[in-house]
Amino acid sequence: MTKRWLLMGAALVSAAPASAETLRDAIAAAWDGNPELAAARARQEGLAETPDQARAAGRLTANATGSAGYDRLGYDSAGNRGGASSGVGSVSADLPIWTGGRVRSAVRAANGDVEAGGEALRDIEADVLERVVGAYADLLYTQQSVEVARVGIERLDRQVTEARSRYGLGQATRTDVAQLEAQRASVVSNLIDAEGAAATAAATYRAVVGRDAGTLEPDIAPPVSLPRSLADARTAAEASNPLLLAQRRRVEAATARIDQARAERAPAIDLTGGYGRGVQASGGRWTGFDSAANAGLSLRIPLLTGGLVASRVRQAEAMQRAERFDAETAARNAVRSADTAWAALTAAEGRLKAGVEGLRAADLALKGVRAEYGFGLRSTIDILVADQSYRAAQLTVARARVDVLTAQAALLRATGRMGRGAFD
Repeated sequence: MTKRWLLMGAALVSAAPASAETLRDAIAAAWDGNPELAAARARQEGLAETPDQARAAGRLTANATGSAGYDRLGYDSAGNRGGASSGVGSVSADLPIWTGGRVRSAVRAANGDVEAGGEALRDIEADVLERVVGAYADLLYTQQSVEVARVGIERLDRQVTEARSRYGLGQATRTDVAQLEAQRASVVSNLIDAEGAAATAAATYRAVVGRDAGTLEPDIAPPVSLPRSLADARTAAEASNPLLLAQRRRVEAATARIDQARAERAPAIDLTGGYGRGVQASGGRWTGFDSAANAGLSLRIPLLTGGLVASRVRQAEAMQRAERFDAETAARNAVRSADTAWAALTAAEGRLKAGVEGLRAADLALKGVRAEYGFGLRSTIDILVADQSYRAAQLTVARARVDVLTAQAALLRATGRMGRGAFD
């Protein structure tokens, strides 16, 4: 039903050229070139490195160190001052064998953060695309407002010319001509306002999409992924809303951080080893020191921490409770967003249906009044009223179509279905 009214409304309001830019084109351009999206994706790439950083605490590490110096010695047997250069190099390695769960819980927490960041990125993408749809809809409405005013002026120009001819023949009064001229001036003022609004909408479109729009395609089929009922919308929001999913991932990460804090009480065992060797140069001769190597196990058992570990555990537990409450809030907000978007879409569809029917009636009335005016059965006031009603009906349909489009985008975002292919 929505598609039928959208197409009927488009046909009655305006027609776009075959080369007009589509909403799909605008979404694709923003998806590939919007700097806000690029920045969010880059931050997510940085966040995705944290699990590897956490895993590094459980992997083999090795270090090489070296030092060199010059020692000034005393006098030799010939009475000359002596000196010697020396250097020492060593390599050490450490391999954690048992970390008491420190690494495992840190990796779980990092993975939770990455998953939460991924869902947050998905919401940022949806937000940008929703703004693209809004900018497209606003610009489409202003372009159609300009076209309605221009066509209205052309129609009134013909009516003014006809009235002047009738006035010359004595079939109309000067008042009739003046009334039509006043109406035309009013529509010219409307055109100027519409052109200013179109320029503002074009600037907003350029900012979010990244390029000038030109003429927009008014025929936009409803997304196939739209929920079919309010119950479906609520279910989809609870299952796929990105803000809700992000908060659930944060709860998982906070739970892992409790384990990470508790793990600081556990002992840790490392396998350690090292090798070192030094050399000395004196009197043109190099002398090597004996090399040294060692290997063994290192055991660390926390005995007293001054209450630090216990405090960190309590802190992690409190933060996890807060994240759980935030998850409940996010769930309520997701359902509320779905309800709001569904209500807005239902109302906009109702306005569009009524507007299309009103536009048909206004079109028929204008044609009838003009025909009857030619036979002297209608006055100039009747023409003016019918013309104004027709233009108002055109703008009502155009605004309702815009409201339907923006409500669809809001519903897709609330249900987690606003992506690059949402309006394909």
